[in-house]
Amino acid sequence: MALRLYQFAISHYCEKIRWALDYKTLNYETTNLLPGQHVKTVQKLTKGASTSVPVLVRDGEVIHGSSNILDYLDKTFPDRPLTPVDEPARTQALAWEKRLDEEAGPAVRCYSYHHFLQRPKIVVPLLTAGTPFYNRIVLSLVFSRVDETMRKWMKINEKTAEESRKVMEGLLIELAEIYSRQPFLAGESFSRADLTAAALFAPLFQPEAYPVPWPKPARIPKEIQNWLNEWQPKLQVLSRVYSDYR
Repeated sequence: MALRLYQFAISHYCEKIRWALDYKTLNYETTNLLPGQHVKTVQKLTKGASTSVPVLVRDGEVIHGSSNILDYLDKTFPDRPLTPVDEPARTQALAWEKRLDEEAGPAVRCYSYHHFLQRPKIVVPLLTAGTPFYNRIVLSLVFSRVDETMRKWMKINEKTAEESRKVMEGLLIELAEIYSRQPFLAGESFSRADLTAAALFAPLFQPEAYPVPWPKPARIPKEIQNWLNEWQPKLQVLSRVYSDYR
């Protein structure tokens, strides 16, 4: 059995899968791809079905998309399940994961990149983490093009960043309120819902387990740092989930 995860080290959707693999104590290897250049590799792996990571490959079997991969892992490696067996809890966990994937993931990405793309010396090491050293040089040389492409591809601009900030804040308020009443989002045990919530917000509390060179606080864009200071109590709720189960 050989498990290989094709990923961006910085991707919070890939962090979902790294966490799930580690939670299930599975041995795996990672292949870190360079954003932009990854498309050809992913299309080849998925026979044109996808252009995004994560992609998990096991003995010739290819699964793409973080939710599909979690389904596959629970089915193939049932120990330490992340999907509740109880039907109401299962439905709730899957609903939370879908909502967080569709709302939290894009919002965190848009808000963060809008500000960090204005600071190439900080964002280039994050984008190239785990790849050959020369990618950092190449990306730095063509960064204006990278900035333009990423903003167009992910619809990142002042307006969408502001909308994303509001989405993040609404979700953080709701999640903190739920966790104040109960230990888990769905059912009586840690599930893919909790994992998704903490993984997708992880770039905002910068855990050590994340395989990228996080910038020092002094190098974080001022607007983001001010926001982080204000929302630290709510983020701390998810940081605790991360530290308890990661």
